[in-house]
Amino acid sequence: MHPTTYLRLVRASALYDLLVTTALATPWTLPLAHQLMSNLNFQLGGAPLPDFAPFHMFIGGLLGSIVTVWSLLRLKHPSLQLGRYDGAARFLFSGWMGWTLAQTGAPVLWLLLVPEFLWGVAQWWPLQSVPGRLQTSTPLRSTSRTL
Repeated sequence: MHPTTYLRLVRASALYDLLVTTALATPWTLPLAHQLMSNLNFQLGGAPLPDFAPFHMFIGGLLGSIVTVWSLLRLKHPSLQLGRYDGAARFLFSGWMGWTLAQTGAPVLWLLLVPEFLWGVAQWWPLQSVPGRLQTSTPLRSTSRTL
């Protein structure tokens, strides 16, 4: 993959995260996101998701908050280093999603697990060497506003 393409990929994955998880970041929007996921899970043939207690809301809000901030960082400062860390995090998230899928069989998890894993693979894809450019072991920083 060309380094410029990689930086675009890091930004695209950050935008995806904002679209998928920002609703988890506040106590006003998290219940709406939970209900939407529950309805979708039911439409896909699964059971409605269990209700959230206040502690579940707290954990969900922490997740939504940190992913939102992490996404904004990658949008503003995409780099090879941030993309690789994000890819690693996506593999961890995919592991938890797979574990939860095995425990619950909730079909809505497939809609999250597949893209999560694919974003991880894409962000760990090798970069092609470009003469005169930084090597892949050095953080690749965006210096252009057009990326």
